[in-house]
Amino acid sequence: MTEQPIPAMLPLSPADIRGRRQWPLPKLADPNAPLLEVRDLKTHFRLGRAWVRAVDGVSFGLADGEALGIAGESACGKTTTALSMVQLLPGNGKIRGGSVELFGIDLVQKSERAMQRYRWREISMVFQGAMNALNPVIRVRDQIAEPIQYRLDQPEGAARQRAIDLLDMVGIPRKRADAYPHELSGGMRQRAMIAMALACDPAIVIGDEPTTALDVMVQAQILDLLERLRRDLGLSLILITHDLSVLAETCDRVLVMYAGRVAEEGPVRRIFTAPRHPYTRKLVGSFPNLHTDRRSLAVIQGQPPDLLTPPPGCRFAPRCDFAMPVCTEVVPPEVRFSDGVRVACHLFPTSDIATVGGSTLEGSTLGDMTQR
Repeated sequence: MTEQPIPAMLPLSPADIRGRRQWPLPKLADPNAPLLEVRDLKTHFRLGRAWVRAVDGVSFGLADGEALGIAGESACGKTTTALSMVQLLPGNGKIRGGSVELFGIDLVQKSERAMQRYRWREISMVFQGAMNALNPVIRVRDQIAEPIQYRLDQPEGAARQRAIDLLDMVGIPRKRADAYPHELSGGMRQRAMIAMALACDPAIVIGDEPTTALDVMVQAQILDLLERLRRDLGLSLILITHDLSVLAETCDRVLVMYAGRVAEEGPVRRIFTAPRHPYTRKLVGSFPNLHTDRRSLAVIQGQPPDLLTPPPGCRFAPRCDFAMPVCTEVVPPEVRFSDGVRVACHLFPTSDIATVGGSTLEGSTLGDMTQR
């Protein structure tokens, strides 16, 4: 199936986007509330008598129709944050604080039975590794039809027809609907996972490394597909990936995590062209640029901290080229700039922000960082 070019569209209001839904909002939803607000989320894993602080005070929001990218090294808490939102944590994982508000409804307070109303129907997930996520002995069509049948109480025939239509929407020919997962290529299996995530017309789709292990051409096709579906269906997207080029191509905002905390967040263009946090600068600098000398890639020395006993103060301080004594003692406050960027770093004191404003501070501080 030939991909159609994405037409230029005017920005839609939240009311317009929510008006595209096939199903009504949850009964407890506040129609005036933001789509998603995660506040001070803390998810820890029990290990013996201690707790691994995998996610430790993460906050962010997601607007209707917006794409948010989450970046960072392995084990920084990206996937755990996503799994916490839909309460699909392993047995030793527990949300120990914070809230996840969807349409004003706090999902953290919901029981497993109550979460079935929201999981897949309001928030769905494209898991990393489609071959591991799909059932190898059930036809792809029937796997996609299952959530339609049980979550939306649709008859079997209608659910199967909807599944076939979804496969066609994501670029899989209808005649392949009765195939088993092993009969599809890696790219087609990933498309099938996306079709399954769209089955119940959710407001939010979380993509956990959806292009991992795919070749470059197939990656580009999957990203184009996600962008087209986001615009056509009014989806909100959370994209988790190690590949910064994927975020630059697909997302509106980027959230950079390190050791279970948010280091920096802001519009994608500002994060990539003028990163403020030293960790973000290293991440951006470690990505190859065709217009620069490839031997000048940045390297982050050392290892992420042990989250069983994380260091006090800033968790990046042991690896930071600009660490000061205060960095090893005090958790850096979160500073917000007028250009929509927020950063947790002692290089940007809150008193200076109030005095000189975001743009002036950016020029002075980043210039000092470059000279040191």
